Amino acid sequence: MLIEVLQAKIHNVRITQTELNYTGSITIDADMLDAAGLIANQKVLIVNNNNGERFETYTIIGERGTGVIGLNGAAARRGQVGDELIIMSFAQMTPEEAKTHKPNNIYPDRNNRII
Repeated sequence: MLIEVLQAKIHNVRITQTELNYTGSITIDADMLDAAGLIANQKVLIVNNNNGERFETYTIIGERGTGVIGLNGAAARRGQVGDELIIMSFAQMTPEEAKTHKPNNIYPDRNNRII
């Protein structure tokens, strides 16, 4: 049996851009993706702390060092610039593996820079 557990979390980042006329996804600064251990096209769950929206999409690599967090396509309707998000990924593993697994959580500062 496999269970899903938190793999990684990028906690309280701010939306820096929205682009409705774009293929749906979330653009994330490459530094944040690397720090969290996420890759391009990986499925993520997003929580918007400002409006309570929860939705799934996939990651796109953003320009390194810019702090970019961009909601694209239909996801752009789920938040606005300045909203705080929590971005989470999950992994499947056995209960035995899950007991020793440590999620890779990062906590960027108010300007989306890794602390």
